[in-house]
Amino acid sequence: MTEERELLRETVAALVEKHATPESVREAMDSPRGYDESLWQMLCEQVGVAALVVPEESGGAGGEVADAAVALEELGRSLVPTPLWGTTLAELALLSADEPDTDSLEKLAEGSSIGAVVFDPEYVVNGDVADVVVAADGENLTRWTKFTADPAVSMDPTRRLARVQPAETSAIGPDPGLLDIAAILLAAEQIGAASRCLDLTVQYTKDRVQFGRPIGSFQALKHRMADLYVAVQSARAVVDEAVADPSPTSASLARLAASEAFSTVAGEAIQLHGGIAITWESDIQLYFKRAHASAQLLGPPREHLRRLESDVF
Repeated sequence: MTEERELLRETVAALVEKHATPESVREAMDSPRGYDESLWQMLCEQVGVAALVVPEESGGAGGEVADAAVALEELGRSLVPTPLWGTTLAELALLSADEPDTDSLEKLAEGSSIGAVVFDPEYVVNGDVADVVVAADGENLTRWTKFTADPAVSMDPTRRLARVQPAETSAIGPDPGLLDIAAILLAAEQIGAASRCLDLTVQYTKDRVQFGRPIGSFQALKHRMADLYVAVQSARAVVDEAVADPSPTSASLARLAASEAFSTVAGEAIQLHGGIAITWESDIQLYFKRAHASAQLLGPPREHLRRLESDVF
């Protein structure tokens, strides 16, 4: 990782630690817009997270997808509800046009507008609070200039979903593979969440005492947590490779690896925490819900497996 990206990671992490406590996350997910607007403003003004992939001439930072992946991984660690994923994808969609809408790009980059991308109109992340909505079908990108949106029920309360339908549309141009970029960025977020979920579980086993000793000192649990650590780090390597060299194949591999690692860690965390894990007061139940909802967000894992099979056979 470059020195600039490490600084970006540290800056986002510092803001999250200060302003995105578990209590703040719960308040944000229950708020009218589904995210902490004051934190979003800080992330945009102090860090420029919404401007990372936008060229400097359009009011952005002139960065790359890898920069957005760093920010999303850190936000994912604490399950921070923000519109960064959809906004970044909407920016990339607008930038693919022969003549990008610079006014919309500038507003997205400064965080005053929210973006969303439609892969499935029934489940659009932040679709009911978005100002810029783009639909991607694998061949073409279409901007929905007028649309209707209604909140959709999700098992993951930390990720806002909506059903969105177009009223008026305009063509942007060929789809440059936006679904693959979406998958890679989502995988980076999943790795951050999986890593933090494992950290919380390890700490719990150090604090929880049974038979006069911390349960983490029992060899059987040490082996289980070592396996989880290997799973997360192995998946991280796959995701890092996809971020560095995006392609349909690397995107599918990243999604499969990140989804499996996060779901496995979250499931084990439920067991290792015991009954407290499924209470509303516990953060672990939120990680469990995020893990399983994220795994299905861009299509179930079997779809990515089919894509990989077609590449091999």
